[in-house]
Amino acid sequence: MKITDINGFAILSNGIKIPYLGLGVYQVNDGKEVINAVNFALETGYRHIDTASLYDNESGVGKAVRESTIPRSEIFVTSKVWNSDHGYDSTLRAFDKSIKLMGFDYLDLYLVHWPVRGKFKDTWKALEKLYKEKSVKAIGVSNFLIHQLNDLLSTAEISPMVNQVEFHPYLVQQPLIDFCFKNNIQFESWSPLMQGNITKVYLLNVLAEKYHKTAAQIVLRWNLQKGIVTIPKSVRKERIISNSQLFGFELSEADIKEIDRLDKSYRFGADPENFNF
Repeated sequence: MKITDINGFAILSNGIKIPYLGLGVYQVNDGKEVINAVNFALETGYRHIDTASLYDNESGVGKAVRESTIPRSEIFVTSKVWNSDHGYDSTLRAFDKSIKLMGFDYLDLYLVHWPVRGKFKDTWKALEKLYKEKSVKAIGVSNFLIHQLNDLLSTAEISPMVNQVEFHPYLVQQPLIDFCFKNNIQFESWSPLMQGNITKVYLLNVLAEKYHKTAAQIVLRWNLQKGIVTIPKSVRKERIISNSQLFGFELSEADIKEIDRLDKSYRFGADPENFNF
């Protein structure tokens, strides 16, 4: 992945370009709040918006994208099928609902939100159908660990193009990153800023001072230099702008390794091995 500027991208296994910096909208209220956040992001130069049926704000995301002066074809939109909709037919219905809420005729990326045991393979077959029909440009998974990916790959006709997981300095999961890259699965991070807790990490504050950047900018740049697509969430215009200012500086390899060493396998979100929703 070549890092250039806010317009840069990674290339998925099927040749589709995914902007390596996006806006996440988890826990952003539908309506004015999410519309404003998406508008701020698009005005700043973001071209990647990540939502999900669970977030209950697909309608607002769709409205902001449709009413933008930026062509739909230039905005990469992701959504996800929720756990209660797993299964072949129910996944197809869930996709139709999401598309209608957003007012789109296609999605750029559709993900299996969590690896629901005993169900995600049927769900994946539905995503393969949507991909073959060109209703989605790319398909992938979220919160899948290595053994779950291996299980899926053992029967999948089409390999997932993305795996979106919790990733930050306290949860690096380098073996999972290596597995994904080895299998041409783009690694993507959610909660890269540790729900705001990065400001409490001494090393990140030291590096922020060294590079004359914020701790958030250090962490997001670390994501990019590790080849990871990242989708920090914010509703504040100044923070959305700040999170995009990741260019014009480069972390040294030594500093990247120092951040890697902060790993303590600590999750702020649920464990894909043991979740009950």
